[in-house]
This record gives sequence, C-alpha cells and structure tokens, in this order.
Amino acid sequence: MSEIPAKATGSEDPADRAGVGAAADAAAETVPGEVPPGDAMWQSSPPGSIYDYIKVASFSIGPGGLVDQWSLRAEQLFGIPAQRAVGMDPIEAFIDPDLRERGQRKMAEILDGREWTGVVPFRVPDTDAGEPGRQGLAEVYVMPTRTEDGEKAAVCIVVDVRTLRSIETDLAASQSIFGQSPFGFLLIDTDLRVRRANQQFANTFGGSPDDHHGRGVHDYLQRSEAERVAATLRRVLETGNSITDMHVTGFVPGHDERRHWSINLYRVHSGSGRPIGIAWLGLDITARRAAAREAAAARRNLALLNEAGARIGNSLDLETTARELLDVVVPGFCDLATVDLYQGLLAGDETPPGLADGSAELRRVAFASAVSDAPFVGSGKPVSLGAVHHYPFNSPCADALRTAKPQYIPAEEGGLVQSTLAVPMVAHDTVVGLAQFSRTKGSEPFGDRDRDLAVELAARAAVCIDNARLYRREHERALMLQRSLLPPGDPVASGLDIACRYLPGNSSSDRPSEVGGDWFDVIELPGHRTALVVGDVMGRGLRAAVAMGELRSAVRTLALLDLEPAEVLSALDEIARGLGAPGGVQQATRAARRPREADLSEVYLATCVYAVYDSVTRRCTFANAGHLPPVLVEPGEAALMLDVPPGMPLGVGGEPFEEVEVDLPEGALLALYTDGLVESRDHPLDEGLQAFVGTLTDPSAPLEDVCDHVLNTLDTHHGEDDIALLMARVQGLPANSVGDWTLPREPRSVGKAREYARNQLISWDMEPLVDTTELLVSELVTNALRYGEGEIRLRLLLDRTLVCEVWDSGLVQPRRRRARDTDEGGRGLQLVGLLSAAWGSRRTPRGKTVWFELPLPDGEHTLADPAEALLSLF
Repeated sequence: MSEIPAKATGSEDPADRAGVGAAADAAAETVPGEVPPGDAMWQSSPPGSIYDYIKVASFSIGPGGLVDQWSLRAEQLFGIPAQRAVGMDPIEAFIDPDLRERGQRKMAEILDGREWTGVVPFRVPDTDAGEPGRQGLAEVYVMPTRTEDGEKAAVCIVVDVRTLRSIETDLAASQSIFGQSPFGFLLIDTDLRVRRANQQFANTFGGSPDDHHGRGVHDYLQRSEAERVAATLRRVLETGNSITDMHVTGFVPGHDERRHWSINLYRVHSGSGRPIGIAWLGLDITARRAAAREAAAARRNLALLNEAGARIGNSLDLETTARELLDVVVPGFCDLATVDLYQGLLAGDETPPGLADGSAELRRVAFASAVSDAPFVGSGKPVSLGAVHHYPFNSPCADALRTAKPQYIPAEEGGLVQSTLAVPMVAHDTVVGLAQFSRTKGSEPFGDRDRDLAVELAARAAVCIDNARLYRREHERALMLQRSLLPPGDPVASGLDIACRYLPGNSSSDRPSEVGGDWFDVIELPGHRTALVVGDVMGRGLRAAVAMGELRSAVRTLALLDLEPAEVLSALDEIARGLGAPGGVQQATRAARRPREADLSEVYLATCVYAVYDSVTRRCTFANAGHLPPVLVEPGEAALMLDVPPGMPLGVGGEPFEEVEVDLPEGALLALYTDGLVESRDHPLDEGLQAFVGTLTDPSAPLEDVCDHVLNTLDTHHGEDDIALLMARVQGLPANSVGDWTLPREPRSVGKAREYARNQLISWDMEPLVDTTELLVSELVTNALRYGEGEIRLRLLLDRTLVCEVWDSGLVQPRRRRARDTDEGGRGLQLVGLLSAAWGSRRTPRGKTVWFELPLPDGEHTLADPAEALLSLF
C-alpha cells in the first residue's frame, strides 16, 4: 500500500489527485532514463468524468486523532471551512453521541495502522449562529499513513452515499427507458449521429440496437422530411428549447404504408452542464391519425347533417327547398350538384306516367357549383336549369330512380368530374326526384361513408319537398274553394260604383300559409237597394274557409228575405253558433240556455259588418258584429271612421246588434275592409287605421286607382293574414228617374195608378213597357185595396231595370197560389210572376211593399206578351 504524505502541497481536488496518480503510473511504466511526456504526467480529468457526478472529499488525521488537513471538496461536502475544521476531533464533531464510543475504538485501530472502510452516518456541527447542522450518510475509506516525524496518522476518503444512490437510480431509470420503454428512444450526439438506440426503435426499423449506432436521420426518412428533422435537431441543440409532439412522416423497411410518428426532442447535458446530445422519444401514431381522420370525417358529416336540419325545409316552396339542399352540400360535401323533380308531381299529379320505371319527365329545379357556373355536365346532353327532360332507360340515373338506390356514375374521359353519385330522393316510400353530387378531379372520390351521407341528405330534402308539394296542393285547393265562395268578376249595384280587392295570406311571400276566412259580398236587393258585406272568420285553414262559405251563403239567403241589418246579424250569430255544435242551430240554441263546457276547437267566431244602401234616398243602414268601423270620405272632406257600435262577434251570442243610419252625399266614398289591411306584427292596429284613413284623400279618383293606391301605400305584403277591401262610390238615382205617387183607398185609384204609370213611362221613352206595366200595376193596386190597409203608395224606379213598388200599411204578406180552372180569382200574382223578371214583397217599418221588376227594352231581353200570359192561366 502506498503512503500519501499527510501534508501534501498539491491540489486537494480528487480529480487532480487522479491526474497525479495517472502521471505516476505513466512514470512507472517509462524506461529508466527517459523523460515522461508532459500530457501523461499532468493531464486532468476530461469533461464528463465520474467526478462530475459524485461528491468525493478528503481530509487527513494527525497522530492525536485530530483533523490536520481539510480539502476544498470537504468544505463543499460538509459545509465547514478549513479554519474551523482543522484541529477538530472528527468523532466528536461528526458522529452521533450513541456511536462515538465505537468510533473512538475504530479511530484507535486506524491510528494503530489498520485500514478501514464502511458507511458512517454523520451530522454536521451547528453553525456559529446556532443553526442545526444537516445529517447525511457517507462511505469512508481510511488509509493509515505516517508523518514526516514517523508518527502514525491517516488519510480519509469520503463519498456522499446519497449521491451514489441517486446515480444508481438514474442508471436504472435509463436502463428501463432503453430496455423496457414501449417508445422508440434514441440518444443523438452533437454530430446528429445515433449514439444509442433502444430495442423498440430497432424493432421498428430492423436490426439490433447496436446496428443503428452512427446513423443519421437521412438513413430513416426521405430527403425533404430528413432535412426538416435535422434542422429541428440543430435548433434544439443550439437553443436548448425542447420540441413536443412534432409529427414526422416516413416509411419502415419492408412496408409501403406511410407511417406517422409523434416525436419529442430535448437536449441532454453532462453533470457539469455541458450539452452532450439530444434525446429522441418517438411514438407511432399511424393508427391514431387514421382514427382521428375517421373521427373528423364523422364530426364533419354530423355537422353537415345538423346544418341540413337547420337550413333545409324552412320554406314550403319546392324550388326553394331544393336550393337549400344544394346550399348545404356545395362546397362542403361536393363541388357540383343538381336536383331534378318529377314534372308530374310538381303539377299536382299523384302518380305521373313513368314513375315506376324512372322514365317520367323531370324538371331541373336547382343547380350549384363551386368551380364554374356552367350547367351540370354529366353523361349525355347537358340540361339547363328549369328544363324538362328524362334519363335514358339504361342510364345509372334512371336505374337510381327505378330502384330507389344510389348509383355511382363513372367519370368521362378528359372531363372535369372524377366521381358522381346519383341519389334518389325518397319520401314516404315515394321517389320524388333525383339529386346528383359530383366531385372534380383533385378532390377525394366518394366512398361508402359519403354515399350513406348523401342518401341521408337527399332523404331529408325529399321529405321537406314532399311536404311542400302536399301543402301546395292543399293550399291551392283551399284557395280555389275560397275564391269560388267570393263574388265572381266585378260586382255591380244600382246607384253605386263598386271596386274590390282580395289578397290571400302570404300570396306574395316565399312561404304560403293556410287560407283564411275573409270574405266580402255585394248583394242586390229589391227597390234598387244594395247590401254590402265584409266579414272575417277567425282562424285559418280549410275549416275557416268552409265556415266562411257557410256564413256567406247564409248572408245571401237572409238578405233576400229583406231583413233589417240587425236582424241579419242576429240570425248569422245563431248560425255561427250552430257551426260548432253537433246538432246545428237548434242544438246550439238549446245549449246556450244552460251552462256548458265549450270545445274551443269547435267554436266558430267571425266578425262582420252589414250595410244596406238605398239608391233612391242615398241612405245607408249599418250593423256591426265586432268588425272594424267603415270609413267614409265625403267630397271636400277628410276621411273619417263611422261611429258604428261594434257589437259582439258572430258565434258569441246573447247580445243584440244596433243599427246606424247615415245619409251619404253624392260622390261620397265608402270603404269596408278586414284587419289584414291595417294590422300586422310590425304595425299595430291604431297605426294601421290611421295610415288607411290617410290614404283616402281623393274620393273623385277612379275606384280601381284608389284600391291600387291603398294596397301599394300600406304594408299589405306582410302575408300574415288575408286582405279584403270593398270600396263603393255613391251615385244615387236622379230625381227624374223616380216616380212617386200616393193613392187614396178607393176603387178609382186603380185607374189613376195605370195613368200615372203610363205617363211616366212615356216620359222615359219606355213605350214598349207601357202595356205590361199598366197590367201589373193594376193587379198590385187592386190587391192593396182588397187585402191591405191605409193609403196606397206607388213608386216607379228606372235604373238598369224598371222597378215598380206598391206600398200599404197592411202586415199580411201576399201569398201566391195556383187557381183552379173553376176559380174566378186568384190569378193576379200568377200573372205578375209570368210577366215580370222578378217579384216579391218585403216588410217596412209601416207595413209592406210588393214589387216587380221588368227588364229594359234594350234588344237583349224579350218581353212577354200580356195576352198570351193571360191565356196561359186558363
């Protein structure tokens, strides 16, 4: 065993000591007489030495068992400077009291010349400031030595055991990473060469781990990818910034499939902090990338379906729904798309010819393109938007229509399209059309997943299109019914200039709604009087239209009975209540007398304003059942709403209706309307009424122009409700067109009546009517004398027809009966019916009026011969 002087003057660093030892060994191996090289004698520990990682210190013990030398490494390990450590008893200073006795014995043995090595727990003495010293565990190697005087001493080499244990743990972890890690692991040196590879990396790229030593990234990756990775490695080596989840693409030996890896890179340092290379940790994510692509495609398809559900079917228009489908699929799903619908279904046919075999005519209703605006170019002749066509029987499109299954259409040579899907649009087991989706060259061809998605999109659109088709059909039928219940053509009335407008709800919008129950009517009454009616059944749909038709028919029937306006509305109220009762009007009347729980779904409510205008007196009588007030515009005056008591709507029952009489000046304008004209979601009723009144500024303008001006000025295109507008300008009968006489109750009044009638007709140039009129006047006046009461009044009215009226105070209405051959009388009313165009009787506030009407001799109507009429009675 070599002896080390206790008071060496060399460096206290063990590395230096190692260098000295190495130099000594080199000197020992030299030939005597030769000078050893300087590098061999004085070379220090190179960077990366073991002493960069472990903590090694040395100190010496003198003959008295006290520290006489203390190295710099000892100061670092124990934290005690040399000035304090020299002269200390190491047993008393560093050993716990329980172990000191044993330590003293070991020290005596060491000073007696024995070596010793072992693991010793130690405790650093408290500092001068009173802070407790730390505890540790050290492996101590004690070597006996002698001083210059020959006394026994010792040199102690101390290693921190905890640092050694940490190094052992790190080595074990390193071995587990390289040997047991499921990831590919590389250590790359500063020259970007592999220094070490684990077994997992070797399993991927072949060979053993040692076979990869010295290789570079260009040996594993293609040139462009290798240069990118090499640049990244250099950046990590220079900056020390780690790289996480860098995706690298390449191939492995023996496989043509492209692989994907996720790479993590970080710089590796020595114990002294010097960069020595890069750690490469790689994970194969090829399967994960494929799963991610599948998941992304599924999410994209789901998003497309959600978008389709939100955007398709917002309109009940066929063409709009087809365009909504293409707005969803282009360009998110395909580059070109078209929609063809069966022409017969569009026209309303349930089963157009050729539907079963796919040869029926189709009309192209929608086209969309993300690459060009040209019509869709597929197999066969191009079809322009809106054109009617059909597919050849053996074509894929016809096969798709025939089998209701999607078909792939092969691409044409040199064409723009590389993949096309022909998808039938099936709704409720019925094919309504065909959708074609195409992708151009450069896009991914359609796969099975795309086919399933296309079928789902086409099915959703087909259901919406079929619903729109059915709704259009029902709407057109209901609208046809509704229009058939309105007055045909332009109504005409005596003493009135009439103009009217009717706009169904949403007729001008993209989404037609159900028909409503608005109606108007112009009814000619006896005596050149006219009934003006405007009503609105609450609710929409076919039920409202049917209820409107029933009420309109009832109004016309009641009007022909010549009832007063209030009586007409009272009767209508009973009828409206009967519409919602199973037993009709009588059942509703009985039920109204006792409390009952009404089924609101079967309750029919309606508003109505009923006006009767007399062209002779120019007086109009109004009655209102919950309707908006009429508007009157007199010449030279501002328009105003007439104060007509509104009353309760029809169908409520229990409340009487009031009448209001208004004298209308010549040229006055009267307007009746429904709430759709003056009310919408954006315009309250009050604002709409004021706006409507404000539009009626010129009553002298042509009525057609006035109607157009009102509709163009007001918000009539909201489409929320039907609009009915009825306008009438007063044009009373001139005084010279009226003959009015009062006759006493005496027999000679019959002759006077014939004389008055003859003279009046001659003054009107109506000689062809003299004989017939005299005969019929004579019959009516005679009946008034025989069966009536009070004085008799005779009135002749000349307008579009000739009307003769005979008034008396009797309440008994004349009744026509058929006289037998042996009867001497009873043929007067039969004669009136034979010779007149119409006749009848009505009640008046003071009795009754019997009237007849004769057509004017204008060449279109042939008058009956009185003589032949008399002979026909016998």
